[in-house]
Amino acid sequence: MTLADVSPSVSRWRNAVFVIFAATGIAYSSWVTRTPDIRASLGVTTSVMGWIIFGLSAGAIAGLLLAGRLVGRHGARRMIAVGGTLTGTGIMVTGVGAVAPSPALVFAGLAITGGGFGLGEVGLNVEGAALERVLDRSVVPTLHGAFSVGTLVGAALGTAAAWAAVPVLVHLGVLGAAAIAACGYGISRLPDATGKEPVVHGRPAADAGPRQVVWRETRTLLIGFIVLGMAFAEGAASDWLPLAIVDGYGADPATASLSYGVFVAFMTASRLLGGRLVDRFGRVVVLRVAATLAFAGTSLVIVAGAQAPAMIGCALWGAGAALGFPLGISAAGDTQNHAAMRVSAVAILGYTAFLVGPPLLGCLGEHIGLLRSFYVVLLGVAAAAALSSAVAPGSRGEVAAARCRLRAGRRNR
Repeated sequence: MTLADVSPSVSRWRNAVFVIFAATGIAYSSWVTRTPDIRASLGVTTSVMGWIIFGLSAGAIAGLLLAGRLVGRHGARRMIAVGGTLTGTGIMVTGVGAVAPSPALVFAGLAITGGGFGLGEVGLNVEGAALERVLDRSVVPTLHGAFSVGTLVGAALGTAAAWAAVPVLVHLGVLGAAAIAACGYGISRLPDATGKEPVVHGRPAADAGPRQVVWRETRTLLIGFIVLGMAFAEGAASDWLPLAIVDGYGADPATASLSYGVFVAFMTASRLLGGRLVDRFGRVVVLRVAATLAFAGTSLVIVAGAQAPAMIGCALWGAGAALGFPLGISAAGDTQNHAAMRVSAVAILGYTAFLVGPPLLGCLGEHIGLLRSFYVVLLGVAAAAALSSAVAPGSRGEVAAARCRLRAGRRNR
């Protein structure tokens, strides 16, 4: 089934989720380019700035922990609305804190941004999994590709704003307002009931204890470990790849930046093409190939001995690491019952590995070198390949029910 074969409302649904994913990527990356200006404005050291930025991670983890239950109770659409509003508001608060100047206010703004990101990401991934059930084809990798495109656009906009000396408050204020507006555009086109759990004894099932059940499901845990390993590979490259190229190969800063650009470019392309590959070859085969590429690319970066083959390794690493997270989310959301809780559980493991794993890798790299520390990444992607059969599709028998919920949501609005 192609998108042209389904109703215009489903097309609007998919496009809306795509737009919100891209807007989230823009919002998430643009402010990062202003961190030198924010640090200078606050007059703090790099170590203090690191603790301030930790507010983003803390907020994101808190949002992820709450998201499964809230999506199950209120539906993905409402949580996306709340998440988008918090994200935009947090970015604006960050801008105010930068010019105040107030480190505490910047920390608070980033924590609000992270909380909104955590809530919204689970809702968006639940929407993506529901779309896959309706269309009976892979969608989530492309949606994550939209996020990757958004990060590239956001980085470009932030770099241009910094180069043009646009005040941080103006840049982040406009960015925050645009994020809220994009979210408002998108949620008006989303069905109302996606992700809502059935009522059990007068209470939503999300409040009746499924969290413990989900965390005891073997398949969900295996998917979570797959995502953990692949997200760790992505996070390790995002945080340490340029420095590793400098330390390991004596590269200049421009070449080091290029290495990360190659990684991101191939990661984005892999996600945009990933849906078609999954539809043709299946999740398990694509995941095994992706993990193999990530393993080969990381190994080549470690042992290449020269900058040129190391760049090839960066490309393979990015192409492979790109698909672990979206394929895991797709598998976690295969069935409607407790889908939000499963997606939340998998996302918690993935984002924890992405956010917390790389700093631990840095501590290891302090003792043995960054390139050698990447051997830990190999363990994660090897485990993902070994467990790949866990992402085999589950039940697809709820397509008609999902379409009924979509029609009901339109009538309710």
